[in-house]
Amino acid sequence: MGDPLWLMVRRSFADDRPRLAATLLAALGSIALIAGSLQFALRAQEAVAGSDASEYSRADVLVQGGTVDPDDPYAAPDGRVRLDRVASRPGVAAAAGDAAVAVTAARPDGRAIMAAAEGRTLLRPWVPDQRLNPYRLEAGRAPAADGEVAIVRHMSRTGQMRVGDTMTLTLPQRTRQVRIVGIVTVQGRDAVAVGDLVLAPPDSVRRAAMLPAGAWQSVWLKAAPGVPADRLRGELARDLSGRATVRTAESVRRAQADAAASEGASIAGVVGMLASVAIFVGLFVVANTFGTLVRQRTRRLALLGAIGATPWQIERLIRLEALVLGAIASVGGVAAGYPLSTLIVWLFARDGFDVSAAGAQFGWVAVGLPAAAGILVTQAAAWRAARRAGGVSPVQALRTTVTETPQRRRPRLSAAVAILAGAGFWYAVAVAVRVGEPPGQDRTFAVSLMVLFGSMLAVTALAVLTPFFVGPLGGLVGRLGMLVGGETGRLAHATITRSPRRVSSAASSLMLGVALVASVVLATLSVHDRFQEAGRQVMAADHAITATARTSEGAPAPLSRDVAGRAADTPRVSRVTALTQTEVKLVSPPGRPDSGEEPEPFHFLVSGAEQTGLRDVLRLGGRPPALRPGQIALSSTVMKERGLRRGQEIVVRGAQGRVTLMVADAYHDPSHLFAEQALVGPVTMDRLDANAATRVVLVRGGSAEALARAVAGVPGVQVLDGDAYADAASDSLTRPLRATYGFVGMALLLALFGMATTVSMSVAERTREFGMLGAVGTTVRQIRSIVRWEAAAVVVLGTVLGLLIAMGTLALLHLTTGSSFLRPEPPWWLFPVVAAGAAAATLVTSSLPARRAAAVPVLEAAKAE
Repeated sequence: MGDPLWLMVRRSFADDRPRLAATLLAALGSIALIAGSLQFALRAQEAVAGSDASEYSRADVLVQGGTVDPDDPYAAPDGRVRLDRVASRPGVAAAAGDAAVAVTAARPDGRAIMAAAEGRTLLRPWVPDQRLNPYRLEAGRAPAADGEVAIVRHMSRTGQMRVGDTMTLTLPQRTRQVRIVGIVTVQGRDAVAVGDLVLAPPDSVRRAAMLPAGAWQSVWLKAAPGVPADRLRGELARDLSGRATVRTAESVRRAQADAAASEGASIAGVVGMLASVAIFVGLFVVANTFGTLVRQRTRRLALLGAIGATPWQIERLIRLEALVLGAIASVGGVAAGYPLSTLIVWLFARDGFDVSAAGAQFGWVAVGLPAAAGILVTQAAAWRAARRAGGVSPVQALRTTVTETPQRRRPRLSAAVAILAGAGFWYAVAVAVRVGEPPGQDRTFAVSLMVLFGSMLAVTALAVLTPFFVGPLGGLVGRLGMLVGGETGRLAHATITRSPRRVSSAASSLMLGVALVASVVLATLSVHDRFQEAGRQVMAADHAITATARTSEGAPAPLSRDVAGRAADTPRVSRVTALTQTEVKLVSPPGRPDSGEEPEPFHFLVSGAEQTGLRDVLRLGGRPPALRPGQIALSSTVMKERGLRRGQEIVVRGAQGRVTLMVADAYHDPSHLFAEQALVGPVTMDRLDANAATRVVLVRGGSAEALARAVAGVPGVQVLDGDAYADAASDSLTRPLRATYGFVGMALLLALFGMATTVSMSVAERTREFGMLGAVGTTVRQIRSIVRWEAAAVVVLGTVLGLLIAMGTLALLHLTTGSSFLRPEPPWWLFPVVAAGAAAATLVTSSLPARRAAAVPVLEAAKAE
């Protein structure tokens, strides 16, 4: 405690409480955003990958009909197995049939109950044999009759459902009402790795899966006492060779856990990208406030140099202050990160990504990492301020006001060029990814990530160069002030041009906020408008029947197939086409023949539609011919990516097993809403997946009122016209962009707080100046006007630079991704709206400092530093 530097830090904290409190709040907000983002990323990973609960926890061996996809541990087997032929085998103590049917569960009000974190909701049979039953009843009883179900606790909590409530289940073939009679957990967890489970009596599930009596997709086995699971598996595999796949339950659980961990890492990576924005904003804000804090203490630091303090000691003093502030802010920021992460969870859950199944994380990563990041951020933010403090000349202690030293152009320009070179490196990587990778979502995500990193560095470079822009742009505002306000405008012009660093500090925070908001708005508007435009171009039908419920991805939930029959019986309807969809895996050819690389599994979506009169409801590019059974039309993108050609035979693996198809033609769906990757007829779709999901029913003719009456008996169904369906479908595909609004909004608030802090501290910095202006006759209104004209310079500078960054980012995304959905064509109203918002935010943040400036007494000004 006898260290003089420590004593000086204590004195600084005692004397500069208001200034340090503002800096502390800025740092605390930054660390809270970092901690909340990290907490959400960990919860997302836990929700997706952390559910180690498994339905197979009590089984020893699984006998799966036919074959299974080795690349997808969640895929259903493509064959059938009879329970009686397996249960009677030697070494089997207990057996239970199993099947899984994807369903949509909805509350009585029609609102869908979202599965946990990108998972699915599956209808599974209740297992009556307690030797195999993994489900623990937390409330109610087991389902016994048709129409009774038990649900996992996550569904009960998310859907606010209790025992005795009625729930709507949309099955592939029909929609029905069921009554909840029990709520269960699995191995103490609220959900399982695949998502949520609805448990019904075995016969009800078998009929829903369209299985014959006695046959199941899989059979769970419990080995007899003394019989190892591996031995039982080996014996059954020999006896059932070619008819079934036999695996140990442990190997299936391990494969599902590995797949979930990989998916969880991917989700955490996406959220981590958003968290990197939080870290960048935090670093930016704290650096600005520390820089302002050092600048307004120039005379005190100069006095320390005059009495013998070395530049190294002064730098150490600032770093020590930053360390204390960082430690305090880290503790408060980590604590504030928990309620903030709850808010982020709620925001994402509204768009279908529900991670509430995972609780708050308290490990060293969740607590220690943001705390350490907080200290590192404050230290990094204070580095430049400390260097500047060490360079304060002792002669500045003799000055009566705090004035800025002349700008040294070369070091600042060199730093900006170096940072821009780093931005250019990331942009070059984005171009390399564009050239070297095949088109698809993975390429678009990788390119966007590289552009994001480059744009962050570009923002930093512009922040370094901002003082150079204060002269021309700030001078323009000052001259306008001179024309409007006369002498007051002249004083405002002088204050703006005399202190470019002060103005640039506030303007750079506003620039960051404008860039964040404008970039997200521009991208969202571009994608949404393109989806609407292309959707209206492709859809020739007059009406679309779709579900009001949504999947976990935000898309309309599947319909039951009986909806198409109801629509077909409606008067004056000339054409009804049900669009079904399933995912298949390309088995042969496995990859491009000229790639020379080990091929990765390629899964793609196949849409099924009645071929007769298809052009009455859809206008697909390339005009594919009417497809016969066994034929498939592929999108031009898939054809190019996989090196396929017309007339070629391919082998795909669907839910029913391997199917050989002939590529009939190529086509293009510019909307990506109806048949994005492949198209087949109904007979071929039944060979691929008899229970394929019905995404939408397209109707030509009839009236919306008559169709609504026809489907009135089906819960959760709506009738939309073409424009409304294109809007609804595009909304679902822009969900990932909308999910970022929460992050961007919080980062914007932090950036605005940083701007308000900088403006407020700059007013406190000029206490003596404002007091002297009052002493020579300047009125309160004039002093407020000076501060507001300076705020106007901040608005102009921050808005112009922020919009330039946003437009440049979107233009780079358009060029590097090659996507027509990311077009730098902003609507005319965006610029005035953003400018008005920036002006309003600046006016609000500067109003209180303006009042404070006008109220500075002359005697207080005489004592000011």
